[in-house]
Amino acid sequence: MSEISVSVVRTGERAERGVTTGTTAGELFEGDRSVIAARVNGELRDLARVLSEGDEVEPVAIESEDGRAILRHSTAHVLAQAVQELFPEAKLGIGPPIENGFYYDFDVPAAFHPDDLERIEIRMRQIVKERQRFSRRAVSDDEARAELAAEPYKLELIGLKGAAGGAAEGAGVEVGGGELTIYDNLRGDELAWKDLCRGPHLPTTRHIPAFKLMRVAAAYWRGDERNPQLQRIYGTAWETKDALKAHLTMLEEAERRDHRRLGVELDLFSFPEEIGSGLAVWHPKGGTIRRVMEEYSRKRHEESGYEFVYTPHIAKEGLFQTSGHLEWYADGMYAPMEDDGQNYYLKPMNCPMHVMIYRSRGRSYRELPLRLFEFGTVYRYEKSGVVHGLTRARGFTQDDAHIFCTPEQLQDELASLLAFTVGLLRDYGLTDFTADLSTRPEKYVGEIEQWNTAEAALEEALKRADIPYTVAEGEGAFYAPKIDVHVKDAIGRKWQLSTLQVDFQLPGRFDIEYQSADGSRQRPYMIHRALFGSEERFFGILLEHYAGAFPPWLAPVQVVLIPIAERHEDYLAQVAEKLARQGIRAEVDRSDDRMQKKIRTAQTHKVPYMLLAGDRDIEEGAVSFRYRGGEQKNGVPIDEAVAEIASAVERRIQL
Repeated sequence: MSEISVSVVRTGERAERGVTTGTTAGELFEGDRSVIAARVNGELRDLARVLSEGDEVEPVAIESEDGRAILRHSTAHVLAQAVQELFPEAKLGIGPPIENGFYYDFDVPAAFHPDDLERIEIRMRQIVKERQRFSRRAVSDDEARAELAAEPYKLELIGLKGAAGGAAEGAGVEVGGGELTIYDNLRGDELAWKDLCRGPHLPTTRHIPAFKLMRVAAAYWRGDERNPQLQRIYGTAWETKDALKAHLTMLEEAERRDHRRLGVELDLFSFPEEIGSGLAVWHPKGGTIRRVMEEYSRKRHEESGYEFVYTPHIAKEGLFQTSGHLEWYADGMYAPMEDDGQNYYLKPMNCPMHVMIYRSRGRSYRELPLRLFEFGTVYRYEKSGVVHGLTRARGFTQDDAHIFCTPEQLQDELASLLAFTVGLLRDYGLTDFTADLSTRPEKYVGEIEQWNTAEAALEEALKRADIPYTVAEGEGAFYAPKIDVHVKDAIGRKWQLSTLQVDFQLPGRFDIEYQSADGSRQRPYMIHRALFGSEERFFGILLEHYAGAFPPWLAPVQVVLIPIAERHEDYLAQVAEKLARQGIRAEVDRSDDRMQKKIRTAQTHKVPYMLLAGDRDIEEGAVSFRYRGGEQKNGVPIDEAVAEIASAVERRIQL
């Protein structure tokens, strides 16, 4: 047999290998049981892929990000096979991998019940043990329609092949390229099941080490509420049983930290049905934390040269026509209100109004960069199925900044802006950052030179900030590239927070200019920046990060003073006054509860400090100083206790 040469890439190192004609990627990595797929010339492929002369081949390990996605996609196929074997009337929707898991949508006569999940999971384990082989084959459109004639949703996807944006909400795992493929699940040489799919997949079902079905939810076909409602089964799959166990433990902890539950338990906020879905009201304790967050953010912004502005909640239709929001974002906006023949809209974003402030008079280059900042409340009509407490609301307040600068200022402005963003997030106790740099998509507006300049400036800002980042090629909005900053919370979950975006379009749409040093009229660059994303979302993330136990400077009640008996209340009231003069939020517990019950109540409310006093403390002018974690110091002089608490708050220490 003749021989061909391929390049094997591992951890960035390249090695030439001679192999016989017909060698597959699996044979190239034979003996390495962690390899479940390969990247051939940059494209993910099955291990059954036959290699060609000059191919560049990189192994894909099951524990890698790509490997986990392939594992979860294959497990979704096993789920669908099990469902159709147990429920023959079930029609298939789509089954993509998602973060930490997968799902598959089904059209069934009756909703699934929890007992059904147990039956399905048992059948899935049997399929895994059968070592069924995932086998890819290309088909024509007509062949696919003939084979899948009983699957109406698959037939619809076939019609979407190659349609821009047509295969929405996960359907890209089925179609989207120039070629249709079907994956057969083979039990030996016998066809056990098949599905329309782009792949790639694991070699066999036996390569699925650990999985679990999690829950059932309703979902509209292709995410459109005008379409039929399907049953969606969610699951998770991991490369080892230990990894699955760790994930399930994390989910239990995440449930304990759920901000919606903590919001009720700690009396922070609520979502009254009478007000509407996704519209929160802040209770006094939650309002206190929000106020402290805003005050500190305001202070840091003022120190960094931002100017504060305020804008209305509604505006005329023409503003959003000029900005392009009604052209590109109408589905996310609330219906208009009519007054005197004019349509008014609740604002979905603050940027058009900040542009109007810039445009209110002539501007000189000497005024730039102009940094406008607002705690601006916006309203977006999120679909009911995606509304999720504070982290996905319909009414929320953005810490929104728009910076207008000259082209020459863009690089330094972005670098200082990113450094400011990361520094402020660190002050709130978030320290683990990564970022995505989303670049020019295939369809874009503006001049390519502008895109190149902006992308280079954004990347240089990331390098200066020393933040690990990934370049998301072609993932930018059609009008601008951007940086998305991600943080990891205390239990390792990744959250997208801050966004920095260079905008070429709004300055042109609103025809804003500045007078340059040579007297000519020039167009400024505009940078969009939401540091928290929204106050509501950031609050929800912090609440879960700290599990409700905020650091002293953010806690709504920083100190509870607990008298051992009623006769000690007045003494502690004087201590509370001393604390208040230092700006400390303190309360005396005057309830009829016994002392131990008062301590438990303060701990339940996650109060950072407790000061207790009895007869001896009064004689000595002291208190017993108890920390949230249970540690206690007795006989602490009052002034010393007050100083320690005030210092902890001022320095924003973490308990």
